[in-house]
Amino acid sequence: MSSTAQLLDGVNALVTGASSGIGFAMTDALLRAGACVAASARPGKRLAAAVEGWEDEGLPVLALPMDVQDPVSVEHAYRELSARWSSLDLLVNNAGLGMRTVNPRFAVEPQPFWEVPLKGFHDVLAVNCTGYFLVAKTFFPMITAGTPGRIVNITMNHATMCRTGFVPYGPSRAAAESLSRIMAEDAKDVGVTVNMLLPGGATPDWDDS
Repeated sequence: MSSTAQLLDGVNALVTGASSGIGFAMTDALLRAGACVAASARPGKRLAAAVEGWEDEGLPVLALPMDVQDPVSVEHAYRELSARWSSLDLLVNNAGLGMRTVNPRFAVEPQPFWEVPLKGFHDVLAVNCTGYFLVAKTFFPMITAGTPGRIVNITMNHATMCRTGFVPYGPSRAAAESLSRIMAEDAKDVGVTVNMLLPGGATPDWDDS
């Protein structure tokens, strides 16, 4: 094993939205650095294909189908993973819905907030903020079961949070950032670190819940 792989040897990680985009890239990087990774996304061919590719390379990956906005799905995923692993060192909350879910032409035709459908607003908040809360809350016993671990919540720059036509994506990320800061304060007394990560160099429109 290379020195790079040894860096994360023995680390158990869970990445949501792992079947494509930034989630796929983070999962791939963690696996190649030696971590065991539960790759999570909504059930389907995309997740299966991604995991199959890693398995073909002999990387220590586990498929964990999960819809982060569905408490039943999240609880089922928790039971499945806790039956395999005794603890979780790293949770990356990455699954998200982007602006295309409410306005496919958001980049060229911004949609004012009063034209945003209520269901679209609810769905984006449910994944991008409530999903972070639900997954972190549900998997928290595993995060504290061993050496207290780390939660990383993916966020977006403040300009995007205030951008014209970016309801509900902007508010969902602003809410997730506030949530992250409070989670960090709450969890520090039990030794769990909560960080926000702002990915750079990419312009994704996530739809990987």
